[in-house]
Amino acid sequence: MKVLGDRISILKKENLISVVILPTTDKTKLRILFLWLLAWTVCGLIVFANYFKVTDQNAKLFIMVYLSFWFYFEFNIVRSFIWKRSGKEKLWIQSGILYYQRELNKKGKILEFNLDLISPLQLIELKPTRFSDIINQSFWVKGGERLEFYSQTKNVQLGMQITDEEAVTIMNEINRFIP
Repeated sequence: MKVLGDRISILKKENLISVVILPTTDKTKLRILFLWLLAWTVCGLIVFANYFKVTDQNAKLFIMVYLSFWFYFEFNIVRSFIWKRSGKEKLWIQSGILYYQRELNKKGKILEFNLDLISPLQLIELKPTRFSDIINQSFWVKGGERLEFYSQTKNVQLGMQITDEEAVTIMNEINRFIP
């Protein structure tokens, strides 16, 4: 078994290669994310509770718009926190099939791809001047995939928030098994 940093492990056997990518090992940042989630939830609940006390229609409209934005960000924070706490990405090749799973609490849909129908893994280049790349690589969001491949017309991205070196290593190991 080959271990890359604290988050990635690669296991090679006769007809099997398996890659497991953990979302984080930084417990301090995970605690800060939880505190942020807690504060954000309390703020939204306070605003929602005051909605019923307000009599001005313009103020009610403002609260509804505010709560719609609040709910969107609440959903994303919860999703990110749960992923960082108990998610993992799994990629393995066995018997001519590439399997990919985003596992959350030991559950998750397994995607299957025939090796003859997929392209080799490619590195997704990050541009330091692109705002979306900077945000997607931050700890506070779920996303920031670094590798991709194509299966017929479907684009599959994986390797959330891994470094360039880790991505290249995974890419080289997996591409050896792709014809």
